[in-house]
Amino acid sequence: MKYFHRTPLAPDTVVRHATEFFAPRLSPAEEGTRRRRFAGPIGQVTVSVVAEGGHYTLVTVETNQVGESELDKLAKRFLATVHALDDPTHAVRGAY
Repeated sequence: MKYFHRTPLAPDTVVRHATEFFAPRLSPAEEGTRRRRFAGPIGQVTVSVVAEGGHYTLVTVETNQVGESELDKLAKRFLATVHALDDPTHAVRGAY
């Protein structure tokens, strides 16, 4: 599954947050300038960030699992926490 989110946060901030979020749960498998891949028993997740239009950062999170798997719920939770980094009033909710 693939998920997207646009944020005004800097790409480096999002990549750093991805490492902080996923590293305790999954093992790092690949590190690039604006890309991180993590793997574990539940599957693989890749986080890519691209500066878009000078004002936004496009965050793409891709898993190798089907929708509503444990890993996909974790990927959606990550995007919700990215939103909360930008907007502290945003409440991270949901069963993911």
